[in-house]
This record gives sequence, structure tokens and C-alpha cells, in this order.
Amino acid sequence: MVTRRRILTATLASVTTLSLVAACGSGEGEGEGDGGAVTLTITANAISGGKNAAEADWIRDWVIPEFEAAQAEAGNDVTVEFLEEGVDDEDYKTKIALDLQSGEGADIIGIDGIWVGEFAEAGYIAPLSEVGGDAVESWEGWDQMSEAVQSAMSFEDQRYGVPQGADGRVLYYNKELFAQAGLPEDWQPTSWDEVLEAARSLSSLDGVVPIQLNAGTAMGEATTMQGLLPVLAGTGQEVYSEGMWNGDTQGLRDALGLYATIYGEELGDPILQQEAAGRDNSFAQFAAGEIGILLEGDYFWRSVINPDESIGTAPMANRDEVVGYTLIPAQSPGSGVEGRDFVSMGGGTGRVLNPNSEHPELAWELLAFMNSAEAYTERVAGTVSITPRDDVNAEVLASDPMLTFVSENVLPINSYRPGLAEYPQVSVALQEATAAVVDGTSPEDAAAAYEEALIGIVGEENVAAGS
Repeated sequence: MVTRRRILTATLASVTTLSLVAACGSGEGEGEGDGGAVTLTITANAISGGKNAAEADWIRDWVIPEFEAAQAEAGNDVTVEFLEEGVDDEDYKTKIALDLQSGEGADIIGIDGIWVGEFAEAGYIAPLSEVGGDAVESWEGWDQMSEAVQSAMSFEDQRYGVPQGADGRVLYYNKELFAQAGLPEDWQPTSWDEVLEAARSLSSLDGVVPIQLNAGTAMGEATTMQGLLPVLAGTGQEVYSEGMWNGDTQGLRDALGLYATIYGEELGDPILQQEAAGRDNSFAQFAAGEIGILLEGDYFWRSVINPDESIGTAPMANRDEVVGYTLIPAQSPGSGVEGRDFVSMGGGTGRVLNPNSEHPELAWELLAFMNSAEAYTERVAGTVSITPRDDVNAEVLASDPMLTFVSENVLPINSYRPGLAEYPQVSVALQEATAAVVDGTSPEDAAAAYEEALIGIVGEENVAAGS
């Protein structure tokens, strides 16, 4: 512990004292302005013994004592307080929004990446460099995070926060079923047509659903995030781009056309898309060898089908031998977003600096420490989890080829949902479009109905002309 603190002290000492003195000048605490005591606060929707307990324990038991000790060794009197929350996400969002609106709140605030654009447009948060100063741009951590990963906490090409997690989507497939259907065990499709060809081959197997592509409203956001959005990204289009919402585009019609082919040819199970527990049932069916191909996130690998029965909800004892994983191909090579051959969607949470902080530069130092290689290594100790940092992933994921695959190959091609207030309603409209197609509506009619619904949500002036 002492050695680790001394290493941290060496990296902080050259900048901390100056920023501490500058920060203290804005406060009213006793002794501030001449190197006196300073208190910083962190809040997150995490609480020991409850929601996101591991994060809460890490902040309370490791981050705070390590940072305070390093500051003390540098001659600075800094106290960090953790304001724990353990409530419904929307209640937490409302609370921190009210705090920020009123000029209050913690110095460092944990938020969902999907809220960034909404909070930025409302003026609740500001770009990190505007709050934390010059040290933000020169932080070593940015070199360890791909631009795609950084995008999780960005808005309009500006960083508003630091991501604290990372994930990606892939196609999972059952190698034993592939072998029975005469398909290669080492599979990497390069187009939608190749995915459909594999599904048609799997359709020859009794009792097997060739492919599960989430659809309908029963699965909620899983339909959008693990279904339509990655498919749409494969057409080169996104639901929101260049400040406008995209409606009845050729890309959307093509994406819905893929749904029409899968469910029209009975390559997927339409009933599964209507069940309240449809997603969980699809997990169980895949684990039982009853689904050939499944589009899901890395969560499916490390949690759902984890062979450890204390972790997996549908554990597969033979997961590592039977389950394959591969990149999601674009509609055709090079047709994906930004001309990509393969696509994915990412999500996750992160932390922002409060623009109202009395000690913004010191708060940035704490935030940078929370996202250091040392801190992440401690955070994931005893688990196998993907972090936003390439250097940490190279170390902690070495024993898991699948999560290493996601870290190295999927994270750099992630796209992200627009972090705007209208998105949840837009997502429901997208889910309804997929449900309509699965039920037999043409892709063209479903796309036209989606644009009509979109206009009702965001206003005609915010829908791209000619879309």
C-alpha cells in the first residue's frame, strides 16, 4: 500500500499543490486559499449492500483512502465524501438534474451515458476541459481509450465525462449446431446475405430456431440496442446524425427488410418476440442448443451463460467449447457506419464534473485517479470485466479470449445511442416498427409509420429533410 501511494504521490505532487491552492480560493472553508482543508464529494447510484454495491465499496474502501493518503503525502489536506444513492435510475436522474439546475450537487457525478446529450443541452454539464482546465486534454488515459469508447460520454464531438465501463455486441453461434448443418466452426460472415445463408442451413435441423434477432415491444430497449440499431448501423445510417433525427430512410427500410426476411422465411420465432419473458427465454433456448445464432452483448457471455452457476442465469458447462462469437457484419462490406465492414453498439455509464464545483481542477485530479490504470485494476480485481482502458484490458482479460476479442475488435467499432431526452420515446417507436414487420407489415409501410411517429415525438423540423 505504501509503495502504491508513493507512486501515485509522484504523479500528483507536481500538479496537485498548485490546483489545490487555486481551488481553495473559491471556497469559504476555514483556512482555504492558503493550503487549508478542502472537501470533495462524489455521488453515484450505488450503495454498499444494495444497488451497484461493488462500485460503492470500491469508492468507499479504496478510492477515497488512497486518494486522501496520496494528497496527505503531498502535503495537502483533502477529504473526499461519498454520497451514496440506491434508487430507481429515473429517480436518481431527477435528483441529480435538480441539483445541477440549482447550482448544487457533488463535485463528481456518476451518470448514464444516455443522459449526456440531454444534460449538455440543458446546460447542466459542460465539456470536461472547460471545467477541469488544461490538465484534462493532457491526461494519459485518453491514449488508452479508443475514440469510439470515449464517444460513450461525448456529445457533439466534445468530451463531457469519462466512461467507467465498456461493452459491445456480437453474433453468438452454437458450434455443434453449425457442424450438424455443415457450416464452419470458425465462422465470420461478411454480409447479411452470409448470415441468412447460415440461418437457412440451420433451418434443416429439427427443433432449432436458426436465428434470434430481438423484435417487438415486449423486449423493450433490448429490441433496439441488441436488434434494430446494430442492424441499422450496418446500412451506414444511424437513428440520429448531424443534429437531426432520421426517419423513413433507405437504411431503415433495409434494416426492417432484414427482419422481414428472417421472420417471413420462419428463420426466427415470431412468438418469442411477443412474450413478456421473451429475451430470458431466448437465453435459455440458446443455452439448451435450440437457437443457432443470437445477437447479444458481452454480458451474455460473462453473466448469462457463464459456467459458474452462482453467476450464470442460464449456465453452460461447455460454453467455452460450444459457443462461438463473431463480429456483426455490415449489410455488405464497407456499407456500415463510417464505411465499416463490421458494426456494434455500445452503452454504459461514466462520471462528469459538476460545473458548479468550487474546486474543479482538484475534482478533475480525483476523477482522473478514479480512471487510472491502478484504480481500474483494483476495481475489477477478482472478476473478468471489460474496462474502457486498453492497458488494463490487456492484463485483466488475458485469461478470457472472448472478452479480449470484444476489447480489441468490438469496442473500436461501437456506435452509441443519442443521449437526448426524446430517445426513449423514439426507441419505443422503433420497437413498434419491428413488431409490425414481424407481424407481416411491409418494411416500407413500417418505416413510413415510424417517421410519422417520430415527427409526433420530436417535431417535423427536427427530422432530416428527404429522409
